Amino acid sequence: MPSALELLGPGGPLAAALGGYEERGGQLAMAQAVERTLRDDRVLLCEAGTGTGKTLAYLLPAVLSGRKVIISTATRALQEQIYFNDLPLVARALDVDPRATLLKGLSNYLCRRRFQELRESAAAAEPARGRTLDLVARWVEETESGDLGELATLAEDDVVRLGVASSSETRLGQSCVHHDACFVTRVRREAEAARIVIVNHHLFFADLALRGAHPGRVLPDYDAVIFDEAHQLEDIATEFFGLRVTAGQLRRALSDAERALRLAGATDALFSPKTHAVVERAEASADRLFAELSRRVPHGEARVTLERDAWSGPLEAAWLEVDAALEGVEVSAQAARGKVEASRPLGLGSIVDALEATTRRMALARERLAAIVDGGAGRVTWIESGPRGAALSSSPVDLSWVLKERVFETVPAVVLTSATLATRARRESGGSPFGYVRSRLGLAGDAVKVDELVVESPFDFARQALFYTPNDLPSPGSSDFIASAAERVRRLIELTGGGCFVLTTSLRSMRGFFEQLGPHLPRERLLMQGQAPKMTLLGRFRAKADAVLVATASFWEGVDVPGQALRLVVLEKIPFAVPSDPIVRARALALETEGQNPFIELHVPAAAIALKQGFGRLVRTRRDVGIVALLDERVHRRGYGRTMLEALPPATRTTDFGDVERFWSARGSAAVPIG
Repeated sequence: MPSALELLGPGGPLAAALGGYEERGGQLAMAQAVERTLRDDRVLLCEAGTGTGKTLAYLLPAVLSGRKVIISTATRALQEQIYFNDLPLVARALDVDPRATLLKGLSNYLCRRRFQELRESAAAAEPARGRTLDLVARWVEETESGDLGELATLAEDDVVRLGVASSSETRLGQSCVHHDACFVTRVRREAEAARIVIVNHHLFFADLALRGAHPGRVLPDYDAVIFDEAHQLEDIATEFFGLRVTAGQLRRALSDAERALRLAGATDALFSPKTHAVVERAEASADRLFAELSRRVPHGEARVTLERDAWSGPLEAAWLEVDAALEGVEVSAQAARGKVEASRPLGLGSIVDALEATTRRMALARERLAAIVDGGAGRVTWIESGPRGAALSSSPVDLSWVLKERVFETVPAVVLTSATLATRARRESGGSPFGYVRSRLGLAGDAVKVDELVVESPFDFARQALFYTPNDLPSPGSSDFIASAAERVRRLIELTGGGCFVLTTSLRSMRGFFEQLGPHLPRERLLMQGQAPKMTLLGRFRAKADAVLVATASFWEGVDVPGQALRLVVLEKIPFAVPSDPIVRARALALETEGQNPFIELHVPAAAIALKQGFGRLVRTRRDVGIVALLDERVHRRGYGRTMLEALPPATRTTDFGDVERFWSARGSAAVPIG
């Protein structure tokens, strides 16, 4: 069988399939490393700079390996790109069937049982919901996948979508009357038969969490896993090995419980005033608990750590009241199920299923709340308050041992790749550029043998990009920073004619820049995160030649705007994590306990990776030309500034605005038609 090198090289079939093929030494080196990892059961850490062609560099060896391979990405967008674009290219070029399938999280698929219940409920008589349900009903007759993403007009937070989506809490498995026609069952069967299964990190870790003390699984067994966008692994894994209960979850669960009991009562007077009171009491007690939790979050803060001794007095009383109320709903559902099954009329299978799901959901909610209250060593508990209500969460502080034992010492072959995994250029001194990510993911030391590879981007950053780091602005902590920084941004926008991302580190800063820039730009040119869904905003930005988008965290990475539409990226300041964030604070305290410096070992390398992600928004192709500006003067006067700069691409650097003007006059304005 030909090697990946032969197939990807200049004389190979992929070169013939790709118009304008250019040999990429880095891509070939990565493909060889991935091929060796899959063949010899190794672990590979590979940073592949933007433009390397890393997707093909791991897809081709995966297809050729003959093994069952999970490819896990951080986003659904990349999942779909791989499945609908990249894999078909490989299949055509090699004339093979890769036997691949795309598997998303449960909430992406319609649940036939929940859909039927909602259509038969009183809510279906409401005009707005009725119209939406009719739309969904027509789609259900046509869809093969059941993927709710096909309903482009149905927002992700639409109450109907939330009411018909599948979930681990509502699935009944083989006992469900819709099991054979279930969309989730069908796609899981396809995954069992496939050799390449494309998932996202959320689904991968949801599956890994299930393979614990009470074995279960979402994914089929596999021989190897390739993590793309691997820099996000720790945060996503923390979410899935944690516990979370929200006000919205309980409201939806209790709403479904009420609907199930009403459906049961249609043939027997089960939904009596007494039963109705049980559900109402649970709803009221849940509201009181989350109101009490919200009061613990100081004004202006999003999250606050909840210590174990906080569960006393009013908070403990509120939790115990919720526990008893949910138990009451659970008992009512069990009793109703018994009566329905005893009567055995035809056609009540779905009602029995709904009552069983209610029983399970109430028990699960009680179990999660009890575990969060109990806390435990090595865990952090916190409350967060937002526009959708309060949430109560508990997560492990350190997941390195979990990842080491359950991924790297269990899965035969593992590849971790991203454009941003290395944090510093220490190869000359013998150190590992992957020291930070190795320590966080359980790969420190020699217990797990790890191969490392850094593949530099093929782009000519010195020619294509100018990195402007002014040293004459106020400190980011100064009261006049936003006003002064926004004035500098205004001058940069005036120079490039727009085509600008202004990336901030907080909602407060985002709003501040938006307000400061507002008087200087026409309303239709200035966009802000939150005005519309993310993809809608990006569509508007790409459609304009002169737009300015002010945004925060979710636009620092995973956003691709190649070409002339984006020619200026402004980074407000070094993106340090908020030190008061409960998980960040707990991780820092854990490092302190071990005698380490959390600022050097945690905050600086994490910020360096995030900064590199922000920088990476600018140059996406060999033709892109533009400016990146970092407005944080600390990069010049603090010792960690050098670490930050070493992690970034080798663009030409300057502190002088005159150099920026000369660069744009010589390169940028010629590449980008203004006006």
